Amino acid sequence: QLQFVESGGGLVQPGGSLRLSCATSTFTYTYFTIGWFHQAPGKEHEGVACISSLDGSPYYADSVKGRFTISRDNAKNTVYLQMNSLKPEDTGVYYCNYLKGSAYGCRDPEGSWGQGTQVTVSS
Repeated sequence: QLQFVESGGGLVQPGGSLRLSCATSTFTYTYFTIGWFHQAPGKEHEGVACISSLDGSPYYADSVKGRFTISRDNAKNTVYLQMNSLKPEDTGVYYCNYLKGSAYGCRDPEGSWGQGTQVTVSS
């Protein structure tokens, strides 16, 4: 079973920044699109940013475009999510997962959900 280790969440004021990390196996990192999914309290998981394993091309949900940046570190098999200009509505648990298809749309993740990392944006 493909697994991910998410970290980097925390409490931050509106307008602040956080960087989330998602570590995974070499196999997963090499062959699958990997994405970050946000679960707000009482809501379903929503794909916010995904990145292709083929060419590193990213996809962003409209809600985070211009504020979040997804990137890959090939040496560490890690995918990052740089979150800037955070808003209270960004609050929730952020999870990694993988997609068998392209990053476009950041939909239909295949794996089980791990522990995620909590992000709280509040003054």
